[in-house]
Amino acid sequence: MTTEVLRYTAFSEDPAGGNPAGVVLDASALDEAAMLDVAARLGYSETAFLTGPASPPAPGEAAPEPGRGFTVRYFSPKAEVPFCGHATVAAAVALAERIGPGQLVFETRAGTVPVSVTAEDGHLRATLTSVVPHVEDIAAADLAEALAALGWPAGDLDPELPPRVAYAGARHLVIGAATRARLADLAYDFGRLEALMRRLDLTTVQLVHRAGPTLFHVRDPFPVGGVVEDPATGAAAAAFGAYARQLALVPEDAVLTLHQGEDMGRPGVLTVELRAGDPRVRVAGAGVRIP
Repeated sequence: MTTEVLRYTAFSEDPAGGNPAGVVLDASALDEAAMLDVAARLGYSETAFLTGPASPPAPGEAAPEPGRGFTVRYFSPKAEVPFCGHATVAAAVALAERIGPGQLVFETRAGTVPVSVTAEDGHLRATLTSVVPHVEDIAAADLAEALAALGWPAGDLDPELPPRVAYAGARHLVIGAATRARLADLAYDFGRLEALMRRLDLTTVQLVHRAGPTLFHVRDPFPVGGVVEDPATGAAAAAFGAYARQLALVPEDAVLTLHQGEDMGRPGVLTVELRAGDPRVRVAGAGVRIP
């Protein structure tokens, strides 16, 4: 690879934790095939490619400060995805190290995503604001196929977390696990789940166990991206925030803590903020360069 590919982890202050992502700060000379090749060679669940400045804002939208608005594309080892939260955090932290913390604007295939980067106790922390989310039902037959691919009996589900498809830049199937042990035991049929996800246009399946009123453990199988599991999934966290709000699982104003990656040996923490009167979801986490 002649293109400089930076490596950062998101949702952890430890390079050995969280979710690693590739970041290409100047991908203006790369076409789609070249970006996919870089992502495949790197092998991380996603790589962010900054392809140029953001387009002029639509009427009524605020313009980013000069030099702080970017067009971004995201590729897994197998395909482009419309939006990726952890690669957004990684790219924002990489930019902040070079141009300073502050406000950024990422123009993505899913829409415009504002990102704020702050320095806290010697670490950089990024907060992204999702596009407007939505939540929809899943057909009984599709849910049955998902459970069969996962090898999960219906009795292992948490009735307080009914399955739904949630979107906040990408589509994710949310399934609740009744116990932490059920969540920890993940050995699924890769090809079968991938086929279902492609048919339903899903980016991940977000498996969730509720450990407290605002505390959750999550895992995200990602076969459509060519990897078994995503260690920390910002887009799914945003979608889950929309899901939790629509189903009234949490107050309208709430801060949720999601622990992810523990079962993979890459622990990370995602903070999800919901604000009354604002349909968008904010997802925050630390980021650090991988040596």
